[in-house]
Amino acid sequence: MFKITRDAFKLAEVFTISRGSRTEAQVLTFEIDQGASGKGRGECVPYARYGETLESVEAQIQGYIDNGDSKAMPAGAARNAVDCAIIDAECKATGMRAWDLLGEPAPGPVVSAYTLSLDEPDKMRAAAAKHSARPLLKIKLGSAGDMARLEAVRSGAPKTPIIIDANEGWTAEVYTDLAPHLVRLGVQMVEQPLPAGQDDMLAEIERPLPVCADESCHDRASLPDLKGKYDMVNIKLDKTGGLTEALALRDAARAEGYKVMVGCMVGSSLAMAPAMIVAQGAEIVDLDGPLLLAEDRVPPLRFDGSTVYPPDAELWG
Repeated sequence: MFKITRDAFKLAEVFTISRGSRTEAQVLTFEIDQGASGKGRGECVPYARYGETLESVEAQIQGYIDNGDSKAMPAGAARNAVDCAIIDAECKATGMRAWDLLGEPAPGPVVSAYTLSLDEPDKMRAAAAKHSARPLLKIKLGSAGDMARLEAVRSGAPKTPIIIDANEGWTAEVYTDLAPHLVRLGVQMVEQPLPAGQDDMLAEIERPLPVCADESCHDRASLPDLKGKYDMVNIKLDKTGGLTEALALRDAARAEGYKVMVGCMVGSSLAMAPAMIVAQGAEIVDLDGPLLLAEDRVPPLRFDGSTVYPPDAELWG
């Protein structure tokens, strides 16, 4: 028996990026009810940037229910929910953990970045000061006034390592102008500074700090177009179409010399849990979705500050 539900989780604070703001995480949950063997679950976050809506993704999942072929689904949120639910269902049926089923090492705890959303400089300074004890801050930028915001964050957290996500919000000229200042302020990495499909200039301009592909990298098919432009790839299950492809992308990216970041959309612990397997050994982990929520799944992932622990079998896998 299959079930698709729409779930909403209130955020602890308004979360803003260059494309807009939100006050809750709207997700789809796909459930495979096996009766006595238990229920397999997967969560996905439809993303408007990729042409996804709750309705379109739900229709894709319904298509899987009708024809039973997940391989026919395109990479994206719908296939992620299906793939993770299938893995979880097999775990529930066999009593095995997901990493054993997939031939992966048992995961350990990892340290996640903590994201500060886009805001006025004074508010970002205060947020940075509040979270300055965390081991890594991720700063959302990508609009006019970014230099003032970054200076404010560095003022609020003078010693904390920082990475930046521009969310495709800059031009090549803006990035070239900002890059020396990013280095001066100790920024360790910049994520997707230019729009996907308009990022060829990254192969021609100087890259004084590592550049990570996010919107430009979905699955293994994305890798050929990244050559010479990026130093790192951000693997998100909602982009790859599930854990199966995420693991394959990780291995293929490493084989081609890329460093690995494992990221997330704003979702619950159920969405983060499968990504914990991919996150093992990643240079940067950004699975802070549950830390941004005012409410979460039961049981949730366990966090100790910015350290996140592998999921209990009751949650997933």
